[in-house]
Order: sequence, then structure tokens, then C-alpha cells
Amino acid sequence: MAERHLHGAPPPDSEVAKRRRTAIAAGHSGDHATAIRLCADPEPVVRAAALGALARFGVLTDSALGHALADTAPEVRRRALELSIETSTNIASDISTGTGTGTLLDDPDPTVVEVACWVAGERTTHADQSVGPLTRIATSHDDPLCREAAVAALGALGHPDGLDAVLAGLDDKPAIRRRAVLALAAFEGPEVVDALEAALGDRDWQVRQGAEDLKHLAGRPGRETLPGYDN
Repeated sequence: MAERHLHGAPPPDSEVAKRRRTAIAAGHSGDHATAIRLCADPEPVVRAAALGALARFGVLTDSALGHALADTAPEVRRRALELSIETSTNIASDISTGTGTGTLLDDPDPTVVEVACWVAGERTTHADQSVGPLTRIATSHDDPLCREAAVAALGALGHPDGLDAVLAGLDDKPAIRRRAVLALAAFEGPEVVDALEAALGDRDWQVRQGAEDLKHLAGRPGRETLPGYDN
């Protein structure tokens, strides 16, 4: 099983922790000035908390978000990506299309790539642009968590150009196979049917269960047929 990404940095010292608490508190009290000031703090954990504070009271601008997406610290870039979904259509769309801030799909830090894949999967209107980068990540990224996130995003988008990468995921590590079998629900064709049938014999019980659940849902009365299966 792929290990989850862990925080490798030591815990913040008392002064840094105090500034982080101040940033978090600013988000609840509406202290804009403090949150803005702490966005320039030398410590990444404080900057990330300050970004969240600005988002909480609705004053996180595209400019501030774009600056954070280019931050030298991965934890700040990750936090900015998470916030982009709710606070900035333009920024998140750039990430989905693989242009501008979308270069985060090629970020050197895999924890950032993982979150960028999630953002791209949430932007279904930009599937034509994001399916290529996501397919590349799903099939060739060194980090299995990035491949897993990309497969999940391809399932969320349901773009036909992503099918081959999802099918390839069925031959990857167990966690990726689990994502891939569920992602098949978004696709159609005989290769999808064949893949589901093969997944019923997977050595991982969760993959088998996912395939069985999809077949069961396809056969329920009143539900659209899963492509390739007849009610």
C-alpha cells in the first residue's frame, strides 16, 4: 500500500506556533490587516494559515492567491490550491487547463501535484485541456499517490481521452486499482465491460467489491444502464 504523504518538517517552535494561532484567530475575528501581514511571514505554516484566514472572510484576491501558488514552500502551494476551488474560478481554471498556474500539475513536490489533480478534477468544464496532463500523471508519475489522484480526477471528468489511463490503472497498485474501477462508471464501451469483468477476479477485495457494485447498480430498475450492460 502506498504510504500517505507525511509532514517531514519538525514542529514549529513556540513563537512560530503563536503567530500561526494569531493568523487562525484573525480569520475568525475579521482582522484583515493581521492576516495580510502574516501572509508575508517567514514561516510557511504561518503563511498557509494566513491564507485560510483571508479566505474565511472572503478577501482572498486572485493576486494574493496567485502569489501563494508560486510560494517556495510546498505547504503554502498546497493550501492555495485547496482554497482556489472555493475562492477563485479563474485561478482554478488555469490549474485545470495546464496553463499559467496549471504548471502545478508538474510541480516538483508530489504533494502539490496530488492536490492539483484534485483541483483539475473539480473543473469539469475544462476537461478538454486537463485530460492530457492528468493522463500523463496517471500513467507515468513516480509517486503512486499522484497516479491515484490523477485516475480519480479522470473519473470525475469522464472525458473519453482519459479512458486508456484509467484502464491502465487497473494494473497498478491496489489503491490505484480501487480508484480506477470506480472511475470506470464514467466511461462506456466494450473495453469498460471487459475491464469490470476482469476486476471481479482482482486479488484485492475492495477492487472486486467496486466492480460488483457497479454491475449491481447497472441492473437496478429505473436506473440508466451502465454502458455495455443491459437492464
